[in-house]
Amino acid sequence: MTLNQLNKKTHCRVKRVNAKGMLGQRLADMGFCPGEEILFMRKAPLGDPVHVQMGTYHVALRMAEAKQIEVGEIK
Repeated sequence: MTLNQLNKKTHCRVKRVNAKGMLGQRLADMGFCPGEEILFMRKAPLGDPVHVQMGTYHVALRMAEAKQIEVGEIK
């Protein structure tokens, strides 16, 4: 499952980031690394961007960026 497929208020953990090059580096710099816990907050009304919370900060990602992040739900 990728980050863009989640529903509102879902806790998850990053499994893998599939992005390469500059996008992969940018996501890693923002903290999207394997094992990191994320709270998926919501999608914009038209689906793009998505809003996630990691620790104490909030991040908005484009749908194309969110598709590059594989996650697993935390029960």
